[in-house]
Amino acid sequence: MTAGGYQKGRLRREDIISAAFEVYREFGYHGSSLREVAKRAGITHAGLLYYFPTKEALLAAVLERRDAEDTEREKLDIQPGMELLRHLIALAEFNVAHRGIVEVYARLAAEAVAPDHPAHDYFIRHYRVARESAVATFKALAESGELRPGIDPEAAAVAFIALEDGLQVQWLTKPDEVDLVGSLRFFLQNLLTVPID
Repeated sequence: MTAGGYQKGRLRREDIISAAFEVYREFGYHGSSLREVAKRAGITHAGLLYYFPTKEALLAAVLERRDAEDTEREKLDIQPGMELLRHLIALAEFNVAHRGIVEVYARLAAEAVAPDHPAHDYFIRHYRVARESAVATFKALAESGELRPGIDPEAAAVAFIALEDGLQVQWLTKPDEVDLVGSLRFFLQNLLTVPID
């Protein structure tokens, strides 16, 4: 295949992932179909299957793209500590401005609690990595004296992740009543000995 052919294929693949994201946002994973994704992407069902032979393969690509975009945009691959907390708040600010991303994530996370859901293993890994990163961050803050004495880094990490996801669901339900970013800041500031901003 020529370089132009590879580029065209890459662009087509990205179009399909974008279309799938929109379909999942509207109908959830179980309520969506590859035919609807193909229609939105402007290709045939057979054309979509060339790039993504199963619905599960397409779901994996959607989730991987979201993670990669978040990590790159918000520079989440930095060392644990205060700066990472600030980047996580910036990610929450981005999400508030991009409701569709939060809707897809919240819907898929809820559906994926079922062990037979194709994204179940993804969310197990996702939450494990998130917890490990948060624990490392709170431990680094404890070592630097920036975490209040008596705060258990592991408990703080689990509570932070639960708060983050729970706030997203509350915010999706009543965005005019729930300050997602402000609530995250409030929680974190109460754990710290220094200003978060």
